[in-house]
Order: sequence, then C-alpha cells, then structure tokens
Amino acid sequence: MNDTKPIVWVADDDTAIRWVLQKALERADIGNRCFEDAESVLEAMDQGQKPSLLVTDISMPGADGLALLAAVQERLPRVPVIVITAHSDLDSAVSAYQGGAFEYLPKPFDIDQAVELVRRGLAQSEADAPRAQPRPALSSIVGQAPAMQGVFRAIGRLSGSSMTVLITGESGTGKELVAQALHEHSPRSAQAFVALNTSAIPADLLESELFGHERGAFTGADRQRIGRFEQASGGTLFLDEIGDMAPGLQTRLLRVLAEGEFFRVGGQRPIRVDTRVIAATNQNLANNVARGAFREDLYHRLNVMRIEIPPLRERREDIRTLLEHYLAVVSGELEVPTKVLTSEVLDRLVSFDWPGNVRQLVNICRRLTVTAPGRDIRLEDLPEELGGAAEVGTGTDWTDGLAHWVKQALARGETDLLARAGPAFETVMIEQALAAAQGKRQEAARLLGWGRNTLSRKIRELGLDEETDA
Repeated sequence: MNDTKPIVWVADDDTAIRWVLQKALERADIGNRCFEDAESVLEAMDQGQKPSLLVTDISMPGADGLALLAAVQERLPRVPVIVITAHSDLDSAVSAYQGGAFEYLPKPFDIDQAVELVRRGLAQSEADAPRAQPRPALSSIVGQAPAMQGVFRAIGRLSGSSMTVLITGESGTGKELVAQALHEHSPRSAQAFVALNTSAIPADLLESELFGHERGAFTGADRQRIGRFEQASGGTLFLDEIGDMAPGLQTRLLRVLAEGEFFRVGGQRPIRVDTRVIAATNQNLANNVARGAFREDLYHRLNVMRIEIPPLRERREDIRTLLEHYLAVVSGELEVPTKVLTSEVLDRLVSFDWPGNVRQLVNICRRLTVTAPGRDIRLEDLPEELGGAAEVGTGTDWTDGLAHWVKQALARGETDLLARAGPAFETVMIEQALAAAQGKRQEAARLLGWGRNTLSRKIRELGLDEETDA
C-alpha cells in the first residue's frame, strides 16, 4: 500500500454498489479497496493497514455499519466515515452522526455526489478533534422521502449542540415533533422539554405564562407562579407560532436570549436561566421583519439554525406509510378493528395535495375509522374534499350519513357512540375551519361561531396540536 496516496475503503455486501463506487473512484483518480463485510475491514486494520476514508453501508451480514463505525472511531478516530443506507429514517441519520460519521448518504444516491463527499472527507484536516461518543437514538418521526432527508441530517448534525433553532413550515407539518427530536438527541435530553403555543394564549396572559409572576403582581395573582422559562431551565423551551408574538414580548424574549435572565411579572430580582429555545412558525418572518411586524434583532437571534419542514405534498412517498400508521393508531384508540384502504382509495389519497398536511391526514384517519361502514374504506366513503361521493354519506344531507353510521354501529352491538362521534365531529369542524382560515385561529373561531379562547381550548382537549407526526 502506498502511504502517500489517499486510499478509500468501501464496505458493502451489495456487489453492484461496490462495483459502481469502485469505478467512480477510479475515474476520479482516487485509490480504493472494497470489502464485502465489516469483519474484513477490521481484519485489515488488525494487520496494520489504514484507510484515508471509509465508506460503509449500515445493513450488512454480521457486524453492521454502525458497529464498524464505532470500531473505526475507537481505533482511527481521525479517519472520516461516510455512512450509506437504504433505510433513510431519522434514527439511522442521528445514529450515524452521533456515532461520528463525516456524512450520511441515503440510497439511491447520485454517484457524483458520493465522489464529491469523498473528496471533501479526504480534504478534512488531520488536526480535527475526535468526535463525540454515540448517544442513544430516541425519535420516531415517520419519513422515507428525499424531502425529509435534510430534516434528518439537520437533527443529526445538531445532536451534540444546544444551539437556538428556528423551525419553519406550513401548519400541520410536524414542527413540534422535530423540536422534540432535537431535544431528545441533545445534551439536554435528560432535562425538561416544555412546549408553548404562543398564539393559543391571550396576549395579556402570555407574559406571565412565559416569565411567571410574583404574588400580588396583578388582580388574581394570589401566589407566585413559575413561568415556562424557569420550568425549562437546563432543558428546552419550544415556542410555537412565534410570529404572532406581540412587540413588547418580543423585546423581553430578546433580552432572555441575549443575557439569559429576566424578571417575573411584578418581580424586582433578575432570574437567571439556562434554557435552550427552539422556535417555530408557519409565517415568513423575514417578510414580517421587512414590514415592521417582527423585530429584526430577535429574528437573527432565533434564526441561528433553520430547519424547513416540507409539506406533505412534497413527500408523497410517505403518505401510504402515514395512512397505515395512523389508521392503526386510531383503531387502537377507539378499540375497533383497523380499517384497510382499497387500492383506489390509496391512489386518490396519495395524489391529494393535503393542504392541512399530516395533521389533516391524522384527522381523516380518525374520521374514516368512525364513519366508513365495514372494514374496507372505499371511494364512496371518502368525504367530498377528498374526491368522495358525498360529504359524509350517500344522502343529500350530512345527517343521512351520520344516521347510516349509527345504524351500522348499533347493529354491531357497539355502545357509547357519543363518546366516539362527538370528538370526531368537533375535530372535523375545527380542521375545516382552520383550513378555510389558512391556519389563523381568530378567523377559524369566527367561522365556527366560537371565541378564540374556546377554539384554543378545544384544540388542546382534542390533542390537535400534538397530532402533527411527520
């Protein structure tokens, strides 16, 4: 072996992958050597041989790629490792990065991209410090589509950090789940994760909710209250819908981010906290800054690292998996057999644009589980907005469909129907009102004939804020 020329080792049990990488590296004038399993790589290392860079698949007979990664990190911590895998989920990405991988490359990959990653890895300085030891992978975000890979990569790269993060994306895409994953894979994972939807709390109460208050600070403050920042000290505070925050609170939030301290409402003593802030919005904060609706300095404080969550229409490969997953979840909640989608229904749902994203998909799964007669979900069972025959049933009045469902349920000997149908009815009403109002809760409440506080309470009670799995 020539020690003066870089040599790349490739470990993959797939002969075709080894051949393609070998030919591409040769064309790029990069020396290489191929192995069909991890044991062969470790045996070569035991003989004193050393690669300049290792490319390894995760799934191989015997020891897998993550075990090989750990062994290389222990023996040759400065050798960059590129992990490739056909299982492009969040756990694989986070495990690869936390295990010390230089890069994570999901299959099928572009061969030119792979060669460019190899060049970057070879150019990495030998003076780089050894990477951190692995941390356990904890999250379960659903997503195999290429559009989700950037999200997984970002979570993996941030897994050793407590950096402030801004999560952006349309309503219902799963921003809180991404925030939870960032927390679970961070050095703060053993501490509290506190989530607060800032638009769900009236502006005059939000200050006390965030920072707490002293006894007697205002009428009704009969005792001291610890705010969310103190509750999350040492851990993570997730602030959803940050774009709706009032200007005065934006100023107070900026001070906490800049100085790590604040005053409770009515307090005279500064409170110091060590709280990581992850913020989320479905708005364009840069546009809000341009028109003076959001502080520019706060925007830059929050936007240290940004993660954009793709809408469901840009990750259609995941729709079938999500539908099957949530139909099973809902059937467990309602204690009924899991409904099955016919091929025609599946094709229709995969082609649908899902303006409400994963939240809408979850609610449709709940709705179809309650209303579709029989075990199979057919085209005529779909609501009108999804291309079904009617809004709820086959009659001209939606109550006809409801009457049909009640009749079928009673014939099956089911009881306690109101406990099942009531939440489903309110979920559908809220979902459609929010979609019509483009996610604006004040307008959605007006359409429903409710006050904003009532709508926010119903959303919490029905768990709609938490049903944004992605």
